[in-house]
Formats: sequence, C-alpha cells, structure tokens
Amino acid sequence: MRVCKSMAMVLALIVASGAAVRAEIIDRVLAVVNGAVILQSDSRGALRLGLIEMPAGPEALRAVLDRLIERRLVLIEVNRSGAVELDENAVDARMAAVREKFAGDAELQTVLDENGLTPDQVRSFIRDDLRMAAYLQQRFGTTLEPSEAEVLAYYRLHPERFTRDGVLRPFNAVIDDARTMVTEERRETTIRDWVAGLRRRADVMIPAIVRR
Repeated sequence: MRVCKSMAMVLALIVASGAAVRAEIIDRVLAVVNGAVILQSDSRGALRLGLIEMPAGPEALRAVLDRLIERRLVLIEVNRSGAVELDENAVDARMAAVREKFAGDAELQTVLDENGLTPDQVRSFIRDDLRMAAYLQQRFGTTLEPSEAEVLAYYRLHPERFTRDGVLRPFNAVIDDARTMVTEERRETTIRDWVAGLRRRADVMIPAIVRR
C-alpha cells in the first residue's frame, strides 16, 4: 500500500508538470524501489552522460533498468551501514571525465537541461557510485584464496585467457594472473548473489507499461 501511494503521488506530480509545461518531455516512472522512485530521466541521463553503459542485446533498456534498481538497493545498504570514507579528489576526477565526453561546457549543459539534471545531481550520482564501490570492497574485498588445484583447473578451462600470439603460456608463468582471475570472479559471484538476495527481499514495483 505504501508503494502504491508513493507511486500515485509521483504520477500525479508528473501529470501536473506535463500539463503546466507542455514543451518539456513528460517523464515517467520506470520503477519504485522500497518507496524510492526511478524515473525515465534517471535512465536516459545516466546513459547520455556515460555514468552507466548501455548493455548489448534486444533487452538493453530493461537491463539498464535492472542495473538502476540494483544500484538503488545497494545504495540503501550503504546508507544503512553508516559513513564510508570517500576521497573528494576521486569525485573531481570522475566529474572531469564526464566533461571530457563533450565538446564544451555548453554541450554538457544542453544534455543536462534535456534530462532535467544539474551538475550537483551528477556529482551526487558519482559520489554514490564511489561510496558503493568502497562499501563493496570493505564487505567483500577479502575472499578465500583459491588452492593451486583450483587455479590450475581454471587455467585449463580458460586457455584463451592465457594465450598470447597464438601460444598458450605455461601455467607456472601465469599462475599469479590466474589466481587473481579466480579470486575476482569469486568476489563478483558473491556480490551478484548478495544483490539478488536484496532484490528478492525488496519491494520493487515496475508499472505494466514498462514491463511490456
């Protein structure tokens, strides 16, 4: 009931805004995640600014929405955990990288205006991304180191990853790289399973018009 009321209020605001300013593109709700609304402009703006990448495939837009839903769920956990140390210089560097995607400040501002965004909102998005990355590193950074037998099995299953100029490199020459790959894949799998659990327990509503 709480989500339905939140969604109804947002839809009413969107309709009212659209009636008042007909020249603007009417936004729409893509999802409501534990009461927090994800709008079409969130998806469009993040893609246009390169804050998230467009996945390949026919269901690319739905994949983007799934990423935004999962991002919101992780951010809820970050906020719940308390303060996460953040280097503002890293935020500045990411903001500079966004600006470099455009010919100048005027072009960037046009994109921001088209998507109803401000530089402060973009900076907040970037800051949250970095906070989430720091949280995931703190929580899942330590992964049980694989045994040599597990690393060797990975090497044999993925020879293409250790092949250079058509020649498979000896196991002893790449054992450290292979161990890093196994450890990182384990970490990514653990995080995916954790996020999937968050989503199963979450209150996520996607309007029928978006599901189609």
